[in-house]
Amino acid sequence: MYALLIATDEDDIAVFSTILQRAGLAVTLVRDLEQAMQHWMDRPADFILLALYEQPPEDQVRLVRTEAQVPLALYLAQISPQIHSDLLYTGADLVIPPTFNHKVLTAQIAALLRRGNSTPTFSLPNLSATNFSLDPSSRTIEVHDKSPQRLTHLEFRLLYTLMLNRGQIIPTEALVERVWGYTGQGDRELVRGLISRLRSKVEVDARNPNHILTVPGVGYQFVDDYGLK
Repeated sequence: MYALLIATDEDDIAVFSTILQRAGLAVTLVRDLEQAMQHWMDRPADFILLALYEQPPEDQVRLVRTEAQVPLALYLAQISPQIHSDLLYTGADLVIPPTFNHKVLTAQIAALLRRGNSTPTFSLPNLSATNFSLDPSSRTIEVHDKSPQRLTHLEFRLLYTLMLNRGQIIPTEALVERVWGYTGQGDRELVRGLISRLRSKVEVDARNPNHILTVPGVGYQFVDDYGLK
């Protein structure tokens, strides 16, 4: 297992690299968040730790959550209770305060890793629709007349949730909770962007979808002519 450490301060890099290694993770250092997310699918990590000060922390969390649903920790040099709670609602799993105990933080990271690995996809059954099938063990979909395509973790969780509840309208906020794993009002832009990416892989014509339908002002619905297989 390995962690992606995204930081620029040399002291932060030294401290958090040591803590992550003590939690049992190999560490890859990246200094640019956008670059890290652009290349996420090349080598997805098991844990992400952000220690950046150049942009609002809420924006950092949202950017990570457009690509990844692995445990996410965020370190801030200054923090208020309101910012702390807002970041947890936005999608962070752990907010590290300016002063922290190294031993406790190591244990917190290990606990997040245990929780993140508690539901293996190989135990989930395959699902089928009219012109494609979804294989959870490999996170791939096979669309009629096309080569199999690998889904990201988030794309898989979204499609599996929709297919498992086919015919039902799922509110956007509920999808945020089920796909990203946190509660709150949710972020409609996150869901809208992920839906668009998923349609490009699933639908014959992404602009005129037949399976993943938008219910304006409410959420999304998966429609199919055949029953669950």
